[in-house]
Amino acid sequence: MITFEVKDMTCGHCARTITQAIEACDAAARVQIDLTSHRVAIEPGRAAAAQLLGAIEEAGYTPVVVEGAPAAVAATGGCGGCGCHGG
Repeated sequence: MITFEVKDMTCGHCARTITQAIEACDAAARVQIDLTSHRVAIEPGRAAAAQLLGAIEEAGYTPVVVEGAPAAVAATGGCGGCGCHGG
């Protein structure tokens, strides 16, 4: 399990964008999002951590690897008020 802290992931739209970017990089990856702690936990299929980090960066976010982090829990959706989707 690879865990990233993504402070600029603040809402369900952000979580979906990151999930789609990861799945485009590694279709076999399992992604878990915790919006409250801004954590993205990934069980990669074939991609390396650097590739997954790059995919999140290309989606417009700033991931930081979290060493020894517990797995994130599934996102509940909603919006944290970031304004990224106009709602």
